[in-house]
Amino acid sequence: MKLFPKITIYDKYIFNQVMFATIVAILLFTVVWIAPEMLLNTIKRTLAGEYGVKTAILVLFYELPKILGKAFPVGLLLGTLFTFDKLSKDSELTIFRAVGLSFRRIVAPVVVLSLIVTWLCFVTCDKLIPMSVNKSMALGGGYISTQYIYTQKDKDGIPTQAVVISKFSKDTMYNVIVLDFSKKQYSDVHQLQNIYYAKTGKNFQNKWELYDITQYQISNDGIFIDIAKLPKMDILEGEAAKNAFTLMTYSVKKEREITNSDLHNYIKLLKKEGLDEEYRYMLNKYLQRFFHPFVCVLLAIMGTLLGFSKPREQRLIGFTIAIGCIFLYYITLPFFDLLAEKGVLPPLITAIFPPFAFLCAIVAFYKSKDL
Repeated sequence: MKLFPKITIYDKYIFNQVMFATIVAILLFTVVWIAPEMLLNTIKRTLAGEYGVKTAILVLFYELPKILGKAFPVGLLLGTLFTFDKLSKDSELTIFRAVGLSFRRIVAPVVVLSLIVTWLCFVTCDKLIPMSVNKSMALGGGYISTQYIYTQKDKDGIPTQAVVISKFSKDTMYNVIVLDFSKKQYSDVHQLQNIYYAKTGKNFQNKWELYDITQYQISNDGIFIDIAKLPKMDILEGEAAKNAFTLMTYSVKKEREITNSDLHNYIKLLKKEGLDEEYRYMLNKYLQRFFHPFVCVLLAIMGTLLGFSKPREQRLIGFTIAIGCIFLYYITLPFFDLLAEKGVLPPLITAIFPPFAFLCAIVAFYKSKDL
């Protein structure tokens, strides 16, 4: 048996039929997803003068990669299901089986197409979505956060300094509060020796620099003993400054807005800083980046199986099962994210379970069809 069978007229025929149906399904999914709320909001903002016509078009254009990330697997499932259901109703599948084509041979061109869509889905999630989100945010002036807190600790895990940023944009911070802990500790609290309030601050390559500072010096009894004014002050020097800026920058982003390489580095930093819940959540989302695209292959095979039906069998049954599977897949993803974040299950298990469930469903459908 040859590992790579010779490409035949059948392969080209099935490949083209499934590809055309998949493209139509992706387009329909995209239109349905973008039309109700997104398009309406964009039109409202354009009519209100918030967007120009060019900006409105760019806003909708930059939303497309986020939709395609979900549309690829859904479109492939519906495309294969529609194609093979039509082949079944027209008795073409009966002819293919009569001439000796096995199920594996029949599904071969579908698997090839699904691998191509898998690659497209992976590239979309890794490159296109982060790029489009960043460009979309640039249209709105960039990220602005209301608050971020970074705690610097010594080698024993004891806090030495806490920095509270009320608002930041890019590398500029506003209304910064620095809590300077003393070495004296109590059983239930860490003693403060200074509190600094700065109107603005700026991130540099190896330090954070604050400006227009008010210093409140505190005694061991927790009483203000002196208030002073400082023109500027350096904090979080060296690696601590770089780590704090990275964490602050990514704190306002969702995982889909970060490329794979940056997300991998961010996860390592979260683990190093001891941010366990965020670390587990992001590790789960990172692993999903690799498992989610291969759902395209599983859904393509599932669509093929659901399309194998009797001539008089109701077409609605296969499509209902397909829509139900897609609904369960996407609605349970946040549940598994939560399980990973809270440490109930390891991130590897929560990331791999949904594709594994699809694989089990495929085996069940295959046995039920007696192919």
